[in-house]
Amino acid sequence: MSARGILDIVNTILEAKLKTLPRNPGVYFHKSASGEIIYVGKAAVLKNRVRQYFQSTRDMDIKTRALVAEIHDTDWVETESEIDALFLESEMVKRYMPRYNILLRDDKSQTFVRIDMKSQWPHVEFTRNPADDGADYFGPYYNGFAVKKALRYLRMTFPYYTKVPTSDRPDLDVHLGLSPQPGSSSDEYKLVLRNLIRYLKGERVALVRELERDMKTAAGLQDFEKAAAIRNKLLNLRELQRRIMFGDKEFLNISKDKALGDLRELLGLTKSLARIEGYDISHMSGTNVVASMVVFTNGVSDRANYRKFKTRIEHNDDVYNMHETITRRFSEKNIKAWGMPDLLLIDGGKGQLDGALRALEERGMHVPAISIAKREEEVVIHKTRSNIVTDKIISLLNDPIPGVSVMSSGEYFIINLHAGQLNASSHSKNLRGGSVHTPYSDITKLFQRIRDESHRFAVSYHTVLKRAKQTASSLEEIPGIGPTTRKKLIRSFGSLRGVQAATTEQLESAIGKAKAQLLGKYLPHD
Repeated sequence: MSARGILDIVNTILEAKLKTLPRNPGVYFHKSASGEIIYVGKAAVLKNRVRQYFQSTRDMDIKTRALVAEIHDTDWVETESEIDALFLESEMVKRYMPRYNILLRDDKSQTFVRIDMKSQWPHVEFTRNPADDGADYFGPYYNGFAVKKALRYLRMTFPYYTKVPTSDRPDLDVHLGLSPQPGSSSDEYKLVLRNLIRYLKGERVALVRELERDMKTAAGLQDFEKAAAIRNKLLNLRELQRRIMFGDKEFLNISKDKALGDLRELLGLTKSLARIEGYDISHMSGTNVVASMVVFTNGVSDRANYRKFKTRIEHNDDVYNMHETITRRFSEKNIKAWGMPDLLLIDGGKGQLDGALRALEERGMHVPAISIAKREEEVVIHKTRSNIVTDKIISLLNDPIPGVSVMSSGEYFIINLHAGQLNASSHSKNLRGGSVHTPYSDITKLFQRIRDESHRFAVSYHTVLKRAKQTASSLEEIPGIGPTTRKKLIRSFGSLRGVQAATTEQLESAIGKAKAQLLGKYLPHD
């Protein structure tokens, strides 16, 4: 089929829009006639990549041909670099779960960059499962090959270890300038890693300027060897830009996020939803009660600002637990440190929402707060206390639209933005059934993404505490092993199984020879 034939399929509005595609990197969204996002992709040059879909289909596979046949409209967001587009693409795929993004829908394919700056000699590694261990994680990235390739180039500018060094003898990486030179102190090495982290966070321009300044200063002082070394770093960075721009900045232009715009209109808010905080509670019959606070900045996850809480009094009462969490979140200290959110999204029903609203009222805060009930994923809003304008909701109650239902239940509005679609479980990643694409489908995807992330973060923290408590309770029965020693063992080996699997030398290194021998008498090893 010719390019003209393909363009005849799409509407004339789309044909005109394609002519305005920029030559910058970015993320594009293909949509069906109903407005559903059916594919999310990234591009180094948006103009070239997107227009390829509407050229000859001769070399296209069956899936791509089927996709092109469904495309009714296309939107895009420009980014600063290719790797920014790579990361934003991953986030949007996780949120919208498009039907044609088969290769990107499997969570097992995600890759994180891990750096533990608390270690004496931190090393850079890749993992698919970030742990709650205090290390810095950057990601997730769905194109692990591109990320690893970028880190290889960055290593030429910011030499780092890929594993904990076990010997002072220089290896091949040292000779190639990929690892710290012999004689480098831990502080000097960490300074290099901090610059690497700055680069991962998107501070490329500032770093280049600092290097250029340092190079000129060294040349002015006639330290030509140092100036040449800095010049080589700059050349390496420019080479990296030509091959792949790397950054960990995932923030989307808020004015172009349809879900945020629709949500703002639905809730009658005057401010942009730049910061949304999601909360969930996790415990086991009232023990190891924890709460998560996840942050979505401009519609996408901002992992650096996630926080976790452990309740001061353990209760098998999620209303009480949510009240305590929100009360602590809005302490004067935390407001100063974290700022103020534009919306709170509570995982739970009327009870959990009421607990959060009471905490806000006691703190004198007027922050919009709503909740999502687990069973049907219905949005719960208090008619007068949720700090929103309900005009739009009342209009939907009186004049409903297909796929959206609003009920008045006492002091609350119960809103179903996906009527006819069902959930497979209380924390399913996508809705099943139903074919109606409503004007609020994008909001539903955003809510699901925030809710799933807050649930994951809460459960991971609860699991860590549960394992630590199980280890501590078993160790309490051993005479001579006190609280300080138990903490050392938990910190060093993570769990009771870890302690049992440890060698005698590892135990002696962690708690000393005498206590290691005492432990061996009472605790059988695997």
